[in-house]
Amino acid sequence: MQSGLYIVGTPIGNLSDMSPRAIETLKNVDLIAAEDTRVFAKLATHFDIKTPRVACHEHNERDVVPELIEKLQSGMTIAAVSDAGMPGISDPGFRLVRAARAAGVPVYVVPGPVAAISALVLSGFPTDRFTFCGFFDEKKLRDDNKIRHTIIYYESPNRIMSTIAAMARVMPERQIAIVREITKIHEQAIIGYPADLMRIDAPRGEIVVVVAPAPEHKMSDSEITEIVNDISAVSTKTAAADLARRTGISKKEAYRRMLDKGEMDD
Repeated sequence: MQSGLYIVGTPIGNLSDMSPRAIETLKNVDLIAAEDTRVFAKLATHFDIKTPRVACHEHNERDVVPELIEKLQSGMTIAAVSDAGMPGISDPGFRLVRAARAAGVPVYVVPGPVAAISALVLSGFPTDRFTFCGFFDEKKLRDDNKIRHTIIYYESPNRIMSTIAAMARVMPERQIAIVREITKIHEQAIIGYPADLMRIDAPRGEIVVVVAPAPEHKMSDSEITEIVNDISAVSTKTAAADLARRTGISKKEAYRRMLDKGEMDD
């Protein structure tokens, strides 16, 4: 093998997705830098990979990466793997790649499954433009909603229902797909508007949330009025900004509608 760093994708569930090239690479490198050596041990046992390994994760990267770069510069071959999928996609890996590039070390990729892309394809939502936002952060949701094309998030099962509720408040007009257990026996895609999905049983397992593009059609007066009634509990200025964002009308028009709503209530 040529000396350098090999970024190796591993299965996200179904072990049959492990490529022959990935197996060959992991068997023949000098060292494997694994996110969790205990998790990787299960994969190694299954494929009879006996290569020495070292842990390289977000808590020790600062110390381990320089040591790995020294080994690479001495001519060693090192493979980087995460617990599942492609390293660097919301997993450790990119810092090691960045350091290798800075040090002039060759970097190679051995592609494997990516949960975000698999979920996107399963959702049936447009794939010509999409933004991957990593793990869901409710504090950023209003800004994320300004992205008008498809959005992808990772989420944990213990937070998914609160995430759906947040989406129902901020982006009620956008369909979402809750894609879980990709490539496993219970693989499932649950698709609908957030308000409808609030009624489902909490999904279990590994979850990816895909948000459809914002609708292009102009909302009717009755649809806008429904949203006005929904957000009228907050201050007029705040409600107007929220109304403009959710409906696509101008801030001036949104403010006028909120004032009219206030006068009607009085």
